[in-house]
Amino acid sequence: MLENADLGKLFIRLTLGGLMLFHGIAKLLNGVGFIEGELASHGLPTFLAYGVFIGELIAPLMVILGYHTRIGALLIIFNMLVAIALVHGHQLLSLGRGGGWALELQGFFLFTAVALVFLGPGRYKLKS
Repeated sequence: MLENADLGKLFIRLTLGGLMLFHGIAKLLNGVGFIEGELASHGLPTFLAYGVFIGELIAPLMVILGYHTRIGALLIIFNMLVAIALVHGHQLLSLGRGGGWALELQGFFLFTAVALVFLGPGRYKLKS
């Protein structure tokens, strides 16, 4: 009864997608000005900031629903790699105030998405 890989995959999908979705909703409500600034400071076109909506709204919904889960997870991976490169790169080898890795949240999103690429959605998903 407690050994149910499909239910475990569902919980992983709901956790990753649900927590990432909050970041996308915040950007939807507050704009992407911060990201535009980061892109500009790296000499990149600011319109790329709107790609965050793919990685933080569309991809999490795909993961939550189990609709093309692996593609959604790959989009989250790309989103997190860009976020780490643009904003958090200087923290890669740093500890946070509580003693944990400074990039715990980003690491969680990145590595959980990697796991989903390999695991797939499980049984509880939308038919795709």
